[in-house]
Amino acid sequence: MPLALLALAIGAFGIGTTEFVIMGVLPQVAGDFGVTIPTAGWLVSGYALGVVIGGPLLTVLGTKVSRKKMLMFLMALFVVGNALSAFAPSFGVMLIGRVVASLAHGAFFGIGSVVAADLVAPEKKASAISLMFMGLTVANIVGVPGGTYIGQAAGWRVTFIIVAALGIIGFLGVAKLVPETGRPKTANVRVEFAAFKNVQVWLAMAMTVLGYGGVFAAITYITPMMTEVAGYTEGAVTWLLVLFGVGMFLGNLLGGKFADRKLMPMLFTTLATLTAALLLFTATAHNKVLAAITLSLIGALGFATVPPLQKWVLDQAPDAPTLASAANIGAFNLGNALSAWLGGVVIAAGLGYTAPNWVGALLSGTALLLAFLAASLDRRTRAAGRVVAGSPANENASAAVRR
Repeated sequence: MPLALLALAIGAFGIGTTEFVIMGVLPQVAGDFGVTIPTAGWLVSGYALGVVIGGPLLTVLGTKVSRKKMLMFLMALFVVGNALSAFAPSFGVMLIGRVVASLAHGAFFGIGSVVAADLVAPEKKASAISLMFMGLTVANIVGVPGGTYIGQAAGWRVTFIIVAALGIIGFLGVAKLVPETGRPKTANVRVEFAAFKNVQVWLAMAMTVLGYGGVFAAITYITPMMTEVAGYTEGAVTWLLVLFGVGMFLGNLLGGKFADRKLMPMLFTTLATLTAALLLFTATAHNKVLAAITLSLIGALGFATVPPLQKWVLDQAPDAPTLASAANIGAFNLGNALSAWLGGVVIAAGLGYTAPNWVGALLSGTALLLAFLAASLDRRTRAAGRVVAGSPANENASAAVRR
């Protein structure tokens, strides 16, 4: 695999850290600015909204420059946003910093996916994408717990200074290691948007929203579930999240490897077993050991869907993959927001802290049905193409060429 993938993974590590570390230092941020925890929660919601909107927007604006230059610009934007957060004099300024940093998220992963796929042979594209996303999974094992610890020990501002420094390293890595490919051949806004005329692109994004959304429905409320139901102490939750991150890391690598061999069968398998694991979590959450095992399994199965879904989008939009890829990254965050809200609704309804697992299973199960629909439509399209290719007119044309 090309060394340029390391630069993309470093950028992904920084982005993954800043996205989730805020949850670990939210009480400290709220206390320093004199706001309530729900108000401080806007730092999470604002980031997610920035990813959904900023990814496609910046991707479209970036069609006039090379992908390498755009990746460098996005890392610079990431550094500015996190530096603004680190030195924010008020809550409003920090919220602006979070949104600025989030603008780089969707476009970086969207453009980075295309670059990663272009760096390798066709049969290794999903593996290359998974290696870039490996930075995001490692962030959940090392970056988020480490950033949380530093924030609690030395202050949350130090955490964001370190994250900004990671962005600088990512910027230098892209500048040094990612090859200059020139402006994309399909650098046309109209061509990019034309990709959304393909129903398969919409199906892929719907699978992304619902599939990984199923995971987030459970993980958003993991602290009360593990402390109130499983019986863990609050201090143990950090290590449980590390275990979840290890599952994500392994699932990401396996998802990329097997998606290169059989993409849709891999997607069927992971979504089906993810749905079953979420249903099972409702019962295993009452036992410490089984809860920890199931949590790791959900992390692995959930992130095993990421490389195949991202590659499926690229395959369905071959003439304009960049915008579709960035929009699919936004779909992950849209799924996170939707599932977190639905999980909160069932808890508020008095159904208990394990109820979000049922919500997650329903979402992932629906994604599985959409995957079957997408595969069926793809088979019909391929069959229709073979029929047209084998029509009498084409046979006569072929014969004429042979003569």
